[in-house]
Amino acid sequence: MNSFFKGTLLLIVAAFFSECIEFFVNMILARELGEEGMGRYMSILPVIFLVIVLASLELPISISKYIAENKKVLHYSMLQHALKMTAAVTFTVLAGTYILFTATPLLDGFHPAVKWLFIGLIPIASFSSIARGYFMGVQQMGKIAVSNFLRKAVQFTVLLCVFSVFNFSQQALLIALCAFIGSEMIVFLYLTSMFMIHMHALRRGSFTPITGTEARKKLLSVSLPTTGLRIFHAITNAIQPFLIQTALVAAGFGAAAATEHFGMLTGVAMSIGFFPAFIAHSLMIMLIPTVSDAYAQKDTKTLRNLLQQSMSFTMLYGVPAVFIIYLFAEPLTSLFFSSDQAAFYLKLLWPYFLFHFFVIPMQAYLIGLGLVKDAFYHTLWSHIVSFAMMFFLGSRESLHMTGIILGMNTGIVLLTFMHYFTICEKIGITVWLTKRRDNVYR
Repeated sequence: MNSFFKGTLLLIVAAFFSECIEFFVNMILARELGEEGMGRYMSILPVIFLVIVLASLELPISISKYIAENKKVLHYSMLQHALKMTAAVTFTVLAGTYILFTATPLLDGFHPAVKWLFIGLIPIASFSSIARGYFMGVQQMGKIAVSNFLRKAVQFTVLLCVFSVFNFSQQALLIALCAFIGSEMIVFLYLTSMFMIHMHALRRGSFTPITGTEARKKLLSVSLPTTGLRIFHAITNAIQPFLIQTALVAAGFGAAAATEHFGMLTGVAMSIGFFPAFIAHSLMIMLIPTVSDAYAQKDTKTLRNLLQQSMSFTMLYGVPAVFIIYLFAEPLTSLFFSSDQAAFYLKLLWPYFLFHFFVIPMQAYLIGLGLVKDAFYHTLWSHIVSFAMMFFLGSRESLHMTGIILGMNTGIVLLTFMHYFTICEKIGITVWLTKRRDNVYR
């Protein structure tokens, strides 16, 4: 347990500084892109994340789970097969992405170079995912922390230098996307160089070979359902901007105004509200291998303690964080835009932020327990309810953005409770985190 807390603390500290930098990155983008440009940038980001999900095939999770559950002598052979599988996935996704962008108007209205930025991102995301999964599995969280900080630091430095020296009023969006992809490239070089050093060390030691079929079966049994979950998240995130803007237009907004309000919602309010989520993501990275190991050993006590500590810790930082954000909504949003509406949106979203802090570690818990399908079904139902409410309420002239936010809040609350009840049932505890009388370990 000491290693769990030390690793989590290290990730939290690094993530805190990364999020501070991310905050300044969004301030630069808001200033240089403007309200409409920020809306366009936030609209294309979900597409980028979808490409990353497809390219990585969620290998960080499956590899970390395998590494945590199996002896060191099996690691080298599995990683070799993972590299071969990744090469095949990279080629497939490259071909599919090129055909998609060539045959569809998905990127119409953006600079032609954006297509090639997407394509260049694919091998970067694919191969860095193996290194990330390995270091998560062996719980060398220092390298994960450095890579996360490096990504934000490079992005901020590039944006600050370029926009300070040059005037890119017409191509500011392209420069912002180049900075994003460039930061991913630096992280790729760092992680893969560290990974190759460890691979050489594993090869010099004793290792037990496993067949490619066995390795792929083990990895894909986790990767495929987790990728399905992430693809669903990415697709819904890609649909959400168009759903919100369509609902706002139906409520009487003009197309440009709808884009501006979406930019204030996602580029300002959600950027501020999700600032403390770096703590939840740090918990998630540590929980996946730790829960996997405890579940493989059928250590019910450790599983129960991990859940209790995760929920208590989330409550300890989540409630004060949301209260502070609500209290200082106006001065915080004024750092981006001088808009009372952005502050109003930030205040309305407090349940969305708070319950999201709980969902992130619980999703890691479900993955560690082998309940990825349950997580997917929960996400599916919560999004159906959320999207239906967002469109129905958001398209009403009397509610518009208030209706959108009410739908978002409802969806995350529903998702939180479905995750929580499923975990409690699986590890044999009550919803009050106490041991059940029947104590059936499922």
